[in-house]
Amino acid sequence: MSTKWNLDPSHSEITFKVRHMMISNVKGEFKNFNVDLESEDENFKNVKASASIDTSSISTNNTDRDNHLKSAEFFNAEAHPQITFETDSLNEEVTGNLTINGVTKPVKLDVDFGGINVDPWGQTKAGFSFEGKINRSDFGLNWNAALEAGGVMVSDEVKIAGELQFVKA
Repeated sequence: MSTKWNLDPSHSEITFKVRHMMISNVKGEFKNFNVDLESEDENFKNVKASASIDTSSISTNNTDRDNHLKSAEFFNAEAHPQITFETDSLNEEVTGNLTINGVTKPVKLDVDFGGINVDPWGQTKAGFSFEGKINRSDFGLNWNAALEAGGVMVSDEVKIAGELQFVKA
C-alpha cells in the first residue's frame, strides 16, 4: 500500500539563479507550485512524484523583468501556463522529465533527504532539498543580447534548487 505525502507550501520553495551580463547572478523563485508524492514506505524507495509550477508565478523582485520572463521571448506563460516535472525514482540523484515552454527533456537533480520528523501537532513530515542545472535553450528559452565587451546578457546555464517539505496524508 502506498503512502501519499502532501506538499507543505509554507515550508517549501523552488528557486533559480542565472548569470547576468557574465558578471553576477540574478535569483528568482516560483511562488505557486505543487508536488504530488507517493511512496511505498517511509524509506522512499519506490516513489512517484510529479510537480506542477505556475509559470506566471515567477518572481525576481523586479516587475519589468518578471513580465519579460512571462512573455513569449522566455516562458510564454500565456501559452504554457505550467512547468512540470515527473519522476518515478528518488535517490541521491533523480532523473525525471522536465517540461518548460512545451518542450520535455530529461534532467538530473541531486537530492538530499533531510529525514522524517513529527511536528508538535502530531503531523509526520518529510523534507528534501534538491539542486541541478539546466540549459535554458534546450527548452526554447533563447532570448539574449550580445554585450559590447563580449559575452551575452543572460547565460544558457540556469541553476535550479528547492526545499520541499511534505506532510504524511
